[in-house]
Amino acid sequence: MTDEIRPSRYTVSMGVEGEFEPGSNGTVLRNKLGVTSRDEIDRIEYEALMKAQKEYYRIITPKTRFSAALLRRMHKDFLGHIYDWAGRYRSVELEKEGFHWPPAHLIAQNMRSFESGVLTPRTPCVPGPTDQVAEDIAVVHAEFLLIHPFRDGNGRLARLIADLMSLQAGYPPLDFGFERISSARGDYVKAVQAGYAKDYSELKRLIQEAINRSLDSAES
Repeated sequence: MTDEIRPSRYTVSMGVEGEFEPGSNGTVLRNKLGVTSRDEIDRIEYEALMKAQKEYYRIITPKTRFSAALLRRMHKDFLGHIYDWAGRYRSVELEKEGFHWPPAHLIAQNMRSFESGVLTPRTPCVPGPTDQVAEDIAVVHAEFLLIHPFRDGNGRLARLIADLMSLQAGYPPLDFGFERISSARGDYVKAVQAGYAKDYSELKRLIQEAINRSLDSAES
């Protein structure tokens, strides 16, 4: 998962999770490190993601079933040394470009439903044809991002989960082509948004392409 999308800029309701680091001109969330530079916090978060990725590539096995508790642990391990709220469900409301994610008070309930209705039947991700594996990953991906359970880092965690599911099924981590294909980011965002309405077809197609792209790279 070397290709990275920067964290989304959300409009956030008031609360401790909406506070910014003094001196950052409202560009850096309040953090344990006192970092005020956007470029510096992006670098620190990226390094934290790479560390978490390496650790969970080791921890997750072909028999691991994902759960809400495991996802909270992963988020904590990813961002816990940077933010106090890492690993905790958000208590703020999130909005971006007119889209409002489900309210914070429903997150615990939504995550329980996500665990029983999506994670339990679709993980561990079993070996099979790429279209079936892509479908399982797409459903998990879209439904997790619709809940948006954490203050930040949801997209990056979702893509790490997708990589881990691909590995469980015997395929390499996904290559979405974000750095090489000009339309890749926009296509991905549109596919995720369609998944919010339970139309997983385009996201499934992009994930299947990402699997095949990774396989081609491994063979070359």
